[in-house]
Order: sequence, then structure tokens, then C-alpha cells
Amino acid sequence: MLYLDNAATTPVRPEVLEAMTPYLTRWFGNPSSHHTVGEAAADALDDVRARVARALGMRAGDIVFTSGGTEANNLAVKGIALAALQQRGARHIVTTPIEHESVLESADYLARLHGFEVTRVPVDEHGRVSADAVAAALRDDTALVSVGYANNEVGTVQDAAALAASAHEQRVPLHLDGVQAAGWLPLSSRDLGFDAVSLAGHKLGAPKGTGVLAVRGRVPLEPLMHGGGQERGRRSGTEDVAGAVGFAVALELAEAERAASSVRVSALRDSFIARVLATVPAATLTGHPVHRLPGTASFTFAGTSGEAVLLELERRGIVSSSGSACAAGSDEPSHVLTAMGISREVAQTAVRFTFSHGMSGPLDAVADAVAASVAAVQSGG
Repeated sequence: MLYLDNAATTPVRPEVLEAMTPYLTRWFGNPSSHHTVGEAAADALDDVRARVARALGMRAGDIVFTSGGTEANNLAVKGIALAALQQRGARHIVTTPIEHESVLESADYLARLHGFEVTRVPVDEHGRVSADAVAAALRDDTALVSVGYANNEVGTVQDAAALAASAHEQRVPLHLDGVQAAGWLPLSSRDLGFDAVSLAGHKLGAPKGTGVLAVRGRVPLEPLMHGGGQERGRRSGTEDVAGAVGFAVALELAEAERAASSVRVSALRDSFIARVLATVPAATLTGHPVHRLPGTASFTFAGTSGEAVLLELERRGIVSSSGSACAAGSDEPSHVLTAMGISREVAQTAVRFTFSHGMSGPLDAVADAVAASVAAVQSGG
């Protein structure tokens, strides 16, 4: 079985498991406890917090460990917006219509319960948003701009530095959803200029249930979780020390390998895309042809059913997806594709192939399996 759904989740790396094990067994203490076992856990947490901060070009105090990307996005959007509402009466958020549901539904929550106005700046046919259009949407009462660095369905990469410049010109913080970008794209705040970034461990070879929101200390943040005041009061609850260790190791490994893996996998991706487009007449590439994640190739196959193509592919030993795992089982077409101007009917034919950082070797056989699967669906079996 060839697994090509790495944007949904990845296997835990052996190095990550090895690093986590002592904090699940010998040094299992609560880092808030004032005894040897607890202090060992606290020391480990301080160490990995500093290591994650270093990888992101931020300070250790900027790092908030979370349960994953969804919580990190919720904390960023709601936490920054509610703090801005309290401090200066801001009730406006700028985002795009192609964001992950955790961003869009957080914004909708703020609109429903707290009277925020949400501006969704349109994207072009490739899923890119213009920094000028974002700048034009900003107002005196804008609390936050929240944009995905790389889209989880089509892989389109945004010009994060330009978006940050537009936001900062009007003194508005920029939150990047970096969940899909980590391990593929640069993530230094010094270069990109973001004020907050969300990451998820299970996209990098760490366990599910691990993540980070990195948010600059100067950006006010209202917590969503209240209680014991952990994470400098921004996310109460006993910290998952082993999970934090695993996240840090996975992020460091991904960053160390990023340059080489991005070049190698990009070449495989481009060859795969070219072969699919050449051999499948119904195929149309979705997302930006150039500014896209190295590990993402996404298509629509007009005149088919995306789910039927996926079943045919799995019969041939290939596991992929129709888009976001968070929307699995929904009969609705992808909100990402329809926002890019793709019709609802065609959007329901979407198939996404996402490759691992360690992918090697040609993908011609996969492309041929795609052609055979689409032909089988078109012929009725």
C-alpha cells in the first residue's frame, strides 16, 4: 500500500518516539510539581520550548503548546481578536474564503456571539490572495489578519512577507496558519514578519494531539482555557511534556531536512503532475502551478466522482484523499475549490495526492494508476 495522504497525517518518526519515551516512563511528572520528578519534567519543557522558539526565530516565552493545529488556530483567532476588542474596541477580522475550518468557524463564532464583522478577501483562480487586496480591507477597528501560509487542499502558497507588510503598515497583527507549511517552507518570523503562527505535530512526524501557537509577547492574547495558569496564563492545563518533546524533535528534524527534501520532492511532484495531465484528458490541476507546496498535487477529473476515483486507486494499492480530512464524509463540495471559481459539480471530482518528506523514486506508476482509475470510473467499472 502506498500512502499519499500525508497532508492529513504522517506516521510518528522513530527518533520522536525515542525522545518521548523517558517522559512517558521515568520522568513522567507534572511540570508544576515541586519535587525531583516534576522539576525534571519542567526542565524538559523549558528546553523544548526554547528549541521550538529557535526554529521559528522567536522567543521561548512566545511558544504556547496546544493539542494541535485546530486549537492553535482557535486560540490565535479568538484570543487575539477578543483581546483587541477588550483593549481598543476592535470588532473586525480579515481572512480569506479558503481557510481551514478552524479559522473560518472561529471567525464565525466571533461574529455570532461578539458582534465582529468578518471580511473574507477573495482569492484568484489559483487560490492566491493579493497583499494589496488585504491592505484595502483593513480598517481602524481591524483586530487581526488570519491567512493560511499554504492551503491544505490545493497546496497554494501565499506571499506571507507581503501580507505581513500590508498588515503592519496599519498596525494590525498577522496570524499565519502554518500547519501545512511546516517542513516544506521557511518559517522564521524574522524573514516572514508574522506575529503568530499555528503548527501541528502530526503533519511532521510527531503524535496527534501535539501542536504550537507561537505568538509574539507584544500581541495581547485572551486565553480560551482557564485554570491553573500554565503556559504563562495563555493555555491552562497540565502540559503534555512528552508530546512537547516529540513536537520539538519532529520540528527540528523537518527543518534540518527541509531544503533537500523540498527540492527532491518538488521534482517528483512536477513529473507526476505532467504525466497525469498528459495521460488523463479529464484532469485539471488545482492550485497555483508554481507557488505550491512541494508535496502537493491536486486535480479535478471532470465527468467522474472523486470518491469513486479514490476507491479505484485504493484497489490499486494507492491511498489518497479528496481534500481536507476535516471535511471527510461531507457531501458538500470543497469550499476552497468553489472559492477559486470551480463549479460545485467539478469540485466534487477532486482528488489530492500529498507526498512525504522522505519520498524518493519516480511516480510514473502512480500516475498510470490514476489514469487507469479515472478510465474505470468513466466506463462504469
